[in-house]
Amino acid sequence: MTTRRDALKLAALAPMALAASSDRLSAAPASAPGPIRFAVSTYSYWHFEDQKYPVQKVIEQAAGLGFEGVELLHVQMDSETPAYLNSLKQLAFSNGLAMPMLSIHQDFVTPDPKERQEAVDHTKKCIGLAARLGIPAVRLNSGRWNTIKAFDDLMKAKGIEPPIQGYTDADAFTWCVDCIKQCLPDAEAAGVVLALENHWGLSTKVENLLKIYQDVKSPWLGINLDTGNWPGDPYEGIEALASYATIVQAKTYYGGGVWYTLDLDYPRIATILKKAGFKGWVSLEMEGKEPADTAVPKSLELLRKAFA
Repeated sequence: MTTRRDALKLAALAPMALAASSDRLSAAPASAPGPIRFAVSTYSYWHFEDQKYPVQKVIEQAAGLGFEGVELLHVQMDSETPAYLNSLKQLAFSNGLAMPMLSIHQDFVTPDPKERQEAVDHTKKCIGLAARLGIPAVRLNSGRWNTIKAFDDLMKAKGIEPPIQGYTDADAFTWCVDCIKQCLPDAEAAGVVLALENHWGLSTKVENLLKIYQDVKSPWLGINLDTGNWPGDPYEGIEALASYATIVQAKTYYGGGVWYTLDLDYPRIATILKKAGFKGWVSLEMEGKEPADTAVPKSLELLRKAFA
């Protein structure tokens, strides 16, 4: 039982305890960034081969390797039924994994209004799928002219292709911005950020990507910074986008790339991102020919060391 004398002693000591606590708080960093969390894209296990690699198996592999999350590639999913979506959500939860992004494919760069509307409708549908899965971001492409048909030829041209005859990139910017704006009410209502990627096509060039981003000007449009999609010096592009990045996709190429190979300096990339104040997810896209069972663990070790 506390006596009156004990209570008086405690009252006398209280100001000193508060002062010590205040000193500790003032000595701590005001806004210390949390640790970067790593996800793996299901694409890392399937490079558009004939037989799909099951998304469920990627989730189980990711948990076993120590990833914190899994990025889903929409075209790799077996179904869009509520039962299938709920099974993925339950599996991720039971394995202690988040699902930070749903990567979709759509193309806003077309002079055909019907095709653009189809792309908008597809994006809105995928926003709904993401919300159902508890995923807070959807990866967007700007789209491309498709005047270079073969993807291998597009890579030889470093992702840059001429417009359709009679049109210009100015038309493509208008279409892209308009289509994204049509999707924003759905994104906001669902609480899902649209993450525009520096992907092959109109958004290959940093200045093009930033033009779209700034013309849309919405908190529901972010940027997905891909470390591998660059026609020139990757570090110059990464530095230009780092402060805008909502999420980062980190490419690795063990065994040589499926389409091309880059020798990326991840300690340098990590320094650029940290300097820019990036605190989001880093999602691995292993795009090499080495089997994922060995290349993905190597990639995770590489990224953890780089960002340590």
